[in-house]
Amino acid sequence: MTSNPEAALAVLGATTVASAVAAATLARSRAVLSRRCTALTQQIAEQNQALATLQARERAQLEELRHLVNSRLPAVALHQISDHHPVPDGLLKDNSDFAAQAQAVLDLFVETLIGERGRIDSAARAALRGACTAIQAQSFRLQTLIDELQRECHDPEVIKEYFRIDQLNEQVLRLVQKAAIVSGSWPGLVRPDTHLPDVVAGATSRLHGFERIQIHSKLLAGGVGVVGRAAEPVAVACAELMANALESSRADLSVEVTLLQTDNGSVCIQIDDAGKGMTREAVARGTRLVSGDYAGELLLTELGDPPALGFAAIGQMVADHGFHVSVDQVSPYGGVRAVLAVPKYLLTTIDETAEPPSAMAALPAPAPRTPVPPAVAVSAEGLRDVSAPSLRDASALPQRRRRNGSSRGRSLTRTARPVDPEEAGAAWGDFEQAVAAGREATDSENKDKS
Repeated sequence: MTSNPEAALAVLGATTVASAVAAATLARSRAVLSRRCTALTQQIAEQNQALATLQARERAQLEELRHLVNSRLPAVALHQISDHHPVPDGLLKDNSDFAAQAQAVLDLFVETLIGERGRIDSAARAALRGACTAIQAQSFRLQTLIDELQRECHDPEVIKEYFRIDQLNEQVLRLVQKAAIVSGSWPGLVRPDTHLPDVVAGATSRLHGFERIQIHSKLLAGGVGVVGRAAEPVAVACAELMANALESSRADLSVEVTLLQTDNGSVCIQIDDAGKGMTREAVARGTRLVSGDYAGELLLTELGDPPALGFAAIGQMVADHGFHVSVDQVSPYGGVRAVLAVPKYLLTTIDETAEPPSAMAALPAPAPRTPVPPAVAVSAEGLRDVSAPSLRDASALPQRRRRNGSSRGRSLTRTARPVDPEEAGAAWGDFEQAVAAGREATDSENKDKS
């Protein structure tokens, strides 16, 4: 058998070429596969990174939601009650839509909370106002009964006890009166033009511990009075300032009250105590309350538990009548100096030589078809002035004279005229007839309308 070298070489060459082509093809396939694998690996890494970012974002949003519910909403609710409670910021700082929506939820919560608090506060004010009006009416009736018992009694010891009951009733009236004022009612009394010293002395009769109050008059002229529409509001504010001074100092320390006349025509009632003073926060809060600037915005829930009504009542009187009160000064004794400034347009001059009107003077008959306001304290004494000693013994009320005993120091209370029983009976009869006439006129008007 003979060999064919040429055929073998041909076959070998073809095989070599085929192998080379296959190797080249395989190399290209491997390169393509390698590139595709690298791309897929990079794509998977990017997707994994995006997934991790989304998961982190989801965790941050969930944490922001928890922070909103557990921290920010309760904090903003407390902040509406007191500025001392801070409201934390949101955790997300990227201005994203989720952060904006969380802030929108917080704002809506605040708006709803303020509206609901206002509605609840209005209802509470109405309830408190109604209760105070009823209690005031009963207290005024009790005051009239006490006055009648004082007139009829001839036993000095019993009369002394009546005076104690009278003074306790005055204290109850003060507490109810300031609650009524804060709840939107009026002071409950109508006064004529009244001597300023009488206003201050009468205010002391409403306080427990009034014997600690020392009143000094440095008025340059006699007969300085407060116009009728502002007399009771000034008495309310003065009583609350003196009550704050008494409560802030020890029972063995006096409270100095000085009446001053300024060069611009106004009159100042300066009240100095020797207490421990007020903190900076208390001074700021007290200044805000007595300024009267926020009287219409004040809520009962902002006054504490139990509510501290004194400064709030002062602020309401300041807003309504235009005098000025400050509590941000320090007294010479280290306590608080409160100043009540009565402007010139609320002052008047009263003739001190003229005889004061009788406390038992009969009321004028009411105009037809005009009902008597239920909150006015009406009795046989007329429209009652609780800061002046009307029918009661003047010695039972606080009397203060200047310490130096100078001729200018005079009693700051006025002695009441003796009461004539016949005149009192006639006045009471006239009063009953006037009230009956007014009721008949009102009933006739209602029948005509029906």
